[in-house]
Amino acid sequence: MGIINNIDDVLHRIRVKLYPNYLPATEGRYIAKTDNEEYLSVDRVCAALKNRGGFLGSYENLIENIKQFLDECAYQLCDGFALNLRYYSIHPNIGGTFNSEKEAHDPEKNPVSFKFRIRVPLRNLVKHIAVDITGIADGNAFIDEFIDRDEKSVNSIFTPGDMFCINGNKIKLAGEDPGCGVFFVPVEDPSKAVKVTRIGENSSSTVTGIAPDTDYRFNKVEIRTQYTGSAVTFLKAPRSIAGDFVLEKT
Repeated sequence: MGIINNIDDVLHRIRVKLYPNYLPATEGRYIAKTDNEEYLSVDRVCAALKNRGGFLGSYENLIENIKQFLDECAYQLCDGFALNLRYYSIHPNIGGTFNSEKEAHDPEKNPVSFKFRIRVPLRNLVKHIAVDITGIADGNAFIDEFIDRDEKSVNSIFTPGDMFCINGNKIKLAGEDPGCGVFFVPVEDPSKAVKVTRIGENSSSTVTGIAPDTDYRFNKVEIRTQYTGSAVTFLKAPRSIAGDFVLEKT
């Protein structure tokens, strides 16, 4: 597409759906979230690079080299080095406060985390992204977002033992069927789903609890409930409501 009305060429497109806005003190009925099916693995990204003709070497060697590079990046980050990876940078960060130079580091009070910042090349690419709104998300029961409150992450990671918050629509846990509950479902083996045993808030739009451990790295979150939106009428059997994102255990 050529330049029209001083708009730069569109080189990329991001598909989004509109979801109810749960953020307090903000205007607007909806917020946009990317309409993606899954995270791309190293293998998938390498396959895309190979298929687009941008890499002429061995696909297998490419995967192995990238994984070794990422492992080395993680090693250097854990030694306190910040990384400039051209499109973004990653910086080690120590949270909390200290009372004196003699105070020992407390992992609970001063958690180690990593900050992600975009750099100029990636900011420049934003000018060439078009956003296509594909519609409003299903108005029936759905999970909009999963928040690990301790890590302050959305739809990306969870840590066993951390408090989580699930926002959505018609997700309240209700019904006498023992199969009702919040489940963390391993992507690799869904039969090993683990039920959350500690639930806090439980409403039509928000469910909170403490994340369990599934012993698997990648998981999906799923709510099984007989709730229909009514306080007196329930489904005969639980229905499953799954998020369209994959969570990585930390």
